[in-house]
Amino acid sequence: MPDPSSCLDLAEASFAYGSTVILNRISGSLPSGRFYGILGPNGSGKTTLLDLMAGHKKPVRGGVLYRSRPVAGIAKSDLARHIALVSQNFYINFPFTVRDVVMMGRYPYIPRFSRPAETDDEIVDAAMAITGVDRMQGCLITELSGGERQRAVFARALAQDTDVLLLDEATSNLDITHTLSLLDTVRRRVREAGLTVVSVFQDINLAAVFCDELLFLKQGTLVARGPTDALMNEDLLEKVFEVRSRIRLEPEYGARQAVFRIGGV
Repeated sequence: MPDPSSCLDLAEASFAYGSTVILNRISGSLPSGRFYGILGPNGSGKTTLLDLMAGHKKPVRGGVLYRSRPVAGIAKSDLARHIALVSQNFYINFPFTVRDVVMMGRYPYIPRFSRPAETDDEIVDAAMAITGVDRMQGCLITELSGGERQRAVFARALAQDTDVLLLDEATSNLDITHTLSLLDTVRRRVREAGLTVVSVFQDINLAAVFCDELLFLKQGTLVARGPTDALMNEDLLEKVFEVRSRIRLEPEYGARQAVFRIGGV
């Protein structure tokens, strides 16, 4: 039974390629207005889980619900008004301008054969300013660096103005300044506007600073879920990643941070 306070519900969601199981019966409710971090080794199913939430893949068993509705059964145009995904890889060969790319986030709201309204332009302007791509809005997306493209795609997702934002290592190509700025922007929207964010992280310490809850995957199974501080412990990190660590509290950030032993175990 879905939790009525939840934005997303996972009901034994499973995925496989043929006989190769990628995700095995992932369950749980994700209440609205929280920042969730997904962590785990490479190949543990993190990206696939986001793809199920975004409706890009269909579960082979179980399902994902958005406000009690099966994601797989929601029309793409309707779903795009509620769930936005920033993928870790964004390929586009056509020479769109940066502004054109960001405006793509408004397509679910613009009637067919119509031009963007003034409101659409204002939302796009704001998204570009937040991500720092406003000064390059006339540049071609194909001529930007990897980090600049990633910021443009991030702006597109913000312009989409959804209540769920899925991030798949969305800051992987960014320098630390832009990484912290964008994640802080997202966290403020969680606090102030009730945005629900589910983000895949490779950097455990970044997740510990920004996330309310963590979900740990290993070999397609959800091995732990809970408040960030509770799950930032040495035994769990060793179980999931098979490396030893020491956890220390950083008072300035109010977050527990992991220092990993060189040489692994």
